[in-house]
Amino acid sequence: MSESFPASGGARHADMDEIYAEAEHWHVNTGNETIHAKRIPGRWRTIKWLAASVWLIFFLGPYLRWDGRQAVLFDIPNRQYHLFGATVLPQDFWMLSLLLLFFAILLAVATALAGRVYCGYFCFQTVWTDVFTLIEEKLEGNPAQRRRLDAAPFSLKKLRTKAIKHLSWALIGFITGFSFVAWFYGADKLWRDFFVGDANVAVYAAVALFTVGTYVLAGWMREQVCFWLCPYARIQGVMLDRTTVVPTYDEGRGEPRGRMKKGETEANRTTGDCVDCSQCVAVCPTGVDIRQGQQEGCITCGLCIDACNAVMDKVGRPRGLIRYASLDEMEGKHAPPMFARPRVWVYIAILVIALSGIIYGLSSLTAIDLKVLHERAPLYVQLSDGSFQNKYTVKLLNKTNEDLDIAISVEADVPVTVTRLEDSIPAKHGEVTPGILFVKIRRQDLSGESVPLTFVATAQLPNGSEIKASRESAFFGPTQ
Repeated sequence: MSESFPASGGARHADMDEIYAEAEHWHVNTGNETIHAKRIPGRWRTIKWLAASVWLIFFLGPYLRWDGRQAVLFDIPNRQYHLFGATVLPQDFWMLSLLLLFFAILLAVATALAGRVYCGYFCFQTVWTDVFTLIEEKLEGNPAQRRRLDAAPFSLKKLRTKAIKHLSWALIGFITGFSFVAWFYGADKLWRDFFVGDANVAVYAAVALFTVGTYVLAGWMREQVCFWLCPYARIQGVMLDRTTVVPTYDEGRGEPRGRMKKGETEANRTTGDCVDCSQCVAVCPTGVDIRQGQQEGCITCGLCIDACNAVMDKVGRPRGLIRYASLDEMEGKHAPPMFARPRVWVYIAILVIALSGIIYGLSSLTAIDLKVLHERAPLYVQLSDGSFQNKYTVKLLNKTNEDLDIAISVEADVPVTVTRLEDSIPAKHGEVTPGILFVKIRRQDLSGESVPLTFVATAQLPNGSEIKASRESAFFGPTQ
């Protein structure tokens, strides 16, 4: 076919003939067929892989060590959460609320600025599906070859190819589940217990659930998860506005679209820059046509931009027919900079507050926590020598990994006498241990109805270092 075009543009038209022949196979996804997206290199494909590489932390993180133990371990049975040098107990779980708030607002900020950029570059469903389809392409060939294989009758070659593919998918699903459980069970312990049958039922159930879930969602359902299961696809519409930057087709430049014609030159063509090759549809993981405007299925991955730019290079036309742009920009209106939008600053303020709270919480974590409860009935008692005595219940939370003997002392501006039931309180790690103290002050030392007290808990760690915690309270006496 290419010989029929003028020699001056023969190479260019030959490239387009090949693309047009391939385009006959592409359809807009309606949810009733498997999308075999075409893979082409490009800037946004590279960025997509770099962003996806963040998920390596999920697989490698459990093997990072810190002070002889797993650096990050969510020890649910013992209600301890180890984050490098810090141990977070349920009493400090208010930080989890701030962490969830931080990521929720971060997602809202990303959506307000660049649409479903999280879906396109970071979402586990998108990333795992991309890996699964990459394996599929390596084993079964390009999209056209995969469609032919799907339609081909049963044969040993087809069985072998399909079996290797599905076993590879199942193996990735198993590694995903195994890695997930390692964050909660401990990587070293999991390797010791899992394959000899010593792990508990919850471990095997969790690994099985993730194996099957990953295999089904990323291998079989793929883009249908984005269309029908993911709630984010529905709520993203309320987060976008006219200034949000998303992959956009320049309709004014591209229309009327039309295929390149025989003998047509740039000087006498009557169509826009869009050559109607459908390559933007061919590479889309969800099978949508970006030329129809923003759609629920668009995950803002930018692969259509790479495809369109590659075609524009082939036909000698400027890049950017499909590009990241806002609706205002496409309509020729003034598009304010991202950081000139009030909504963005509100989001950033919430992010800063949440992040500050998390940093403060982690930096203020102590190895032991002390709480002091004053006995209310009676508020005080008068002893035979005329002095007054108050009773206190102290509660000690040992956040370390070792059992400790904790001594309690009392500081005040006047002389006090402390009576303890025991010299030190044995506190088990990860538990709250109560203790009873009596504080006595002579009548002549009482300057008012109450005297400020500071309770100090002191313990020594196995390495010889001393840790302390303090708590303010008060001593009460009779009205003067």
